[in-house]
Amino acid sequence: MSQQPVSLGATYLGEGRTRFLVWAPNADQVAVRLVAPRERVVPLARSERGYHAATVDDAPPGSRYCYVLGGRERPDPASRYQPEGVHGPSEVVDPGAFAWTDRGWFGVARPELVLYELHVGTYTAEGTFDAIVPHLDALRALGVTAVELMPVAQFPGRRNWGYDGVYPWAVQASYGGPDGLRRLVDACHARGLALVLDVVYNHLGPEGNYLPEFGPYFTSVYHTPWGAALNFDGPGSDEVRRYFVENALHWLAEYHVDGFRLDAVHAIVDRSAVPFLEELAGAVHRAGERLGRRVHVIAESDLNDPRLIRPPALGGYGLDAQWSDDFHHALHALLTGERDGYYQDFGRLQDLARVYRDGYAYADRYSAFRERRHGRAAWACAADQFVVFSQNHDQVGNRAAGERLAALTDLAGLKLAASAVCLAPYLPLLFMGEEYGESRPFQYFVSHSDPDLVEAVRKGRRAEFAAFHQAEAVPDPQAESTFEHSTLQHDPPDGERHHALRALYRELLRLRRERPALAELSREHLEVTADEADDLLLVRRWHAADEAGLLLHFGSERATLTCPLPAGRWRKQLDTAEACWLGEGSAVPGLVESTGRVQLTLGPRSAVLLTRAERE
Repeated sequence: MSQQPVSLGATYLGEGRTRFLVWAPNADQVAVRLVAPRERVVPLARSERGYHAATVDDAPPGSRYCYVLGGRERPDPASRYQPEGVHGPSEVVDPGAFAWTDRGWFGVARPELVLYELHVGTYTAEGTFDAIVPHLDALRALGVTAVELMPVAQFPGRRNWGYDGVYPWAVQASYGGPDGLRRLVDACHARGLALVLDVVYNHLGPEGNYLPEFGPYFTSVYHTPWGAALNFDGPGSDEVRRYFVENALHWLAEYHVDGFRLDAVHAIVDRSAVPFLEELAGAVHRAGERLGRRVHVIAESDLNDPRLIRPPALGGYGLDAQWSDDFHHALHALLTGERDGYYQDFGRLQDLARVYRDGYAYADRYSAFRERRHGRAAWACAADQFVVFSQNHDQVGNRAAGERLAALTDLAGLKLAASAVCLAPYLPLLFMGEEYGESRPFQYFVSHSDPDLVEAVRKGRRAEFAAFHQAEAVPDPQAESTFEHSTLQHDPPDGERHHALRALYRELLRLRRERPALAELSREHLEVTADEADDLLLVRRWHAADEAGLLLHFGSERATLTCPLPAGRWRKQLDTAEACWLGEGSAVPGLVESTGRVQLTLGPRSAVLLTRAERE
């Protein structure tokens, strides 16, 4: 056990002593009730701004407790562990008792991030942190450098995406609790993998959410699509900010995580002169410096607002990177032909070209979906500040039936998508199972205990898709079968397709890592040419003496096209139409002579990577 700094929640001090600290300005008196191993009630002393604290003897790790306020017993808002669920008592945890083996770990540099998003409950049949560990070597061999976990904060029941969490500090008990997460992080670091944690700082779930009884954690001024908005700029907001900033720091210190994916920051409304997101990013980066580790703060946002990732000196918030939804939408629309919802703004090759050049397709451009201009140009933003993907939990799971891309396009389309993402000048993110073409869906599931809440969730999901005449296709979120259908197979029946696609991802990530023109992430050393008539996109990148040209052909038929390739000799590095990738065969020669334009025969929905031969 090592001494821990005073923080919110229950801090174990050693020799059986624990300090309890809770912010509860709504209560004049608060006590802590120890329910195990020895039952007793200890009053807490109230101090400025509504904090209540006491140090209790004979409260060792494993002691279960709750707070008593106004005659009601409630779990700790900063509970580290809820072994009996969201309504049960909290448990004292000693983070210093874990035997870490990652002393020499310094993290992964941002340009080297290759993110792999997974849901703990459905990644394996066991649905635990420990069950993930045997798969880490395969992920590392694939070329992944960072595992990104969907939220693991305690949620109701055993089945949930994690965005209904109500104890942001507690590790989901059914996943393996605090030490299960620590074992996974330690195992990742032993293999050179970072671990990024998805955290939800824009709302809390409905069941087990007792925070309003303690203090003004929420505001009635703003609202989110998922419930009450958190109070980041009203009376009492300093303490709310402390709660969430300290939450991030506790993940860094107590669990050695390497960064965060911040869920839907566009739902955080904050009119402060120093916004919460800026305060959070600064605190996390300073903590990383103290710990001697690279840490990353990555935002999910649909605003196309570069202020998130610009440094504070340029009027930004100082986050490290943000998801580029535009990349997904542009690629998805081209591959599937879908034009419903926000896809109505996409479907042209020029949209994807804009994202390759600028990070966004919409930067102060009119959006038909929004019926207004959208976005802002991302000047002063580096290429490694954008995360791109062809799939993620939102884009798959928020479909009516949760279909993956494998159900919406053919193998050629999957290979084209893989090439577009892995060879982009941005940070790639893979969604669990896409590397082998997982055919099972990823559907929306919950396991609430309140029947009224369950029925409200069912009705809400059906209503969401009624306008698209898909209400009947929505599976029951509460049904255990919905959860089970979303569990990965890892060894699907179509083994040949599985192995070929996985091998392609491995080769794409190897080329990305080893070719200087691809490893150097730059928006300056980049030229993109879109030919709408021929369904052809050329992405040319260079660094020092190395130069690469990526041809992305979205046409559905084999075609002989005139490609605008700079003059010189080019060597073929990869063609997804080759037989080794289960294609119909490549017609692109191993060595290509170009005079500035060259005729090449490209397979349907294929990607070809060429590199300058005379510079090798």
